[in-house]
Amino acid sequence: MNGGLFVLYIVLGHRISQSGASKGVERLGAAMAAAFLFVIPIGFLDALNAFGAPLLVLAGIGVGICSSVIPYVCDQFAMSRLPRSSFALLLALLPATATIIGVVVLRQIPEFIDLTGVALVMLGVAIHKPN
Repeated sequence: MNGGLFVLYIVLGHRISQSGASKGVERLGAAMAAAFLFVIPIGFLDALNAFGAPLLVLAGIGVGICSSVIPYVCDQFAMSRLPRSSFALLLALLPATATIIGVVVLRQIPEFIDLTGVALVMLGVAIHKPN
């Protein structure tokens, strides 16, 4: 399911970025606002306690900016400049780089199944022949 959603993200994101990165970023902002409105009823009651702690609110804003806004804006700029196959290749390398960073920085040792998943992604990238 995740792989299928990534394909959809790459195809739709690349199509949106064809009109230029600035238009893609504008549409990305609209999509994030729509996602916010969709998700807010799900977690709002649980999040009410956090609104009493300004540090938690700031941390949440920081996480949102660092995990969603910055990466997706950078994706739109990259998609507007790179062919879809090149962008997909770079995106497919993320599991390998995340695994390496996890080992080096967080001392998280991946299990065999984790390494198998990373290897399968890398194999898929290696055997893919762009049109």
